[in-house]
Parts: sequence; C-alpha cells; structure tokens
Amino acid sequence: MITLKINGRSRTVDAPAEMPLLWVLRDLLGMNGTKFGCGVALCGACTVHLDGTPRRSCVMPAGAAVGHAITTIEAIGETPIGRRVQEAWLDLEVIQCGYCQSGQIMSASALLAAKAKPSDSDINDAMAGNICRCGTYPRIRAAIKKAAGVPDTEA
Repeated sequence: MITLKINGRSRTVDAPAEMPLLWVLRDLLGMNGTKFGCGVALCGACTVHLDGTPRRSCVMPAGAAVGHAITTIEAIGETPIGRRVQEAWLDLEVIQCGYCQSGQIMSASALLAAKAKPSDSDINDAMAGNICRCGTYPRIRAAIKKAAGVPDTEA
C-alpha cells in the first residue's frame, strides 16, 4: 500500500512501489486524463507535475512520488495559470486529435509558473519532448503566448 497526494487529496492504493505512476493514475484510480504514449518518457503524453515540476509519469515509480504533491490534468484548471492555458488552448483551437494535449498543457502550465513571460527559446526548451503527431506546434506556441499575455510575433 502506498499513499500519494494527488490533486490535493491523499489517495491510498494497493500498488507496488515500482509500478509506474501512470498506471496507478489510470488503472487503479481511473484518472484517464494522463495519457500513455511511448512508455519511455520521449513523447510527453503522460506529463504530470511533481511539486510543480513536469515529470513523465510513465517512467516514474509511484513510490518515488510518495511525499510529493502530484498534479494531473484533471486539476490543472483549478490554478490561475492552468486555467489561462486551458482557455488559450480553446480560444485558439489548438486541439486536433487531442491525444497529446494533456501533456502539452501540463508542460505549458509549468513553464508559465516558472517564467511568466517566456521567450521563444524558453518555450522551445520547456516544450521539447512533447510530441504532437498532428503538428499543432504553431497553435501550441501561440496559446502559450496568449496565456502569458505575450504578443505572438509569428502569427
């Protein structure tokens, strides 16, 4: 049994400490917003926040998250930054198929929490490793800038 703090709530699950956090979230807790993409931390679909830092939950043992605050896509909109990011995503119609978008939003929210007015270079660095098979990268960048209140010079 392990106890995790997920989205502000303590959740106790019957899981081995080495089980990836992704499977605890999806299979044991029914939190399906965090997606499985590659299973090797290369695509970003499984991104969650651990104490505010984006982490790939597909390779993180659940036991390593004990004692830390985990935030998932289900709760990111409860934060002012997460709400702005989600609103910008909708306003600019970023989503195409949508599969990668929870991970994209989690990475974008962490970026804006760390740097309120990111440069293009900051965005590139923060979003590297978040793959969108539909190629919505220009809309993702525009949405991040909109959420930050930064003019999009590429539009």
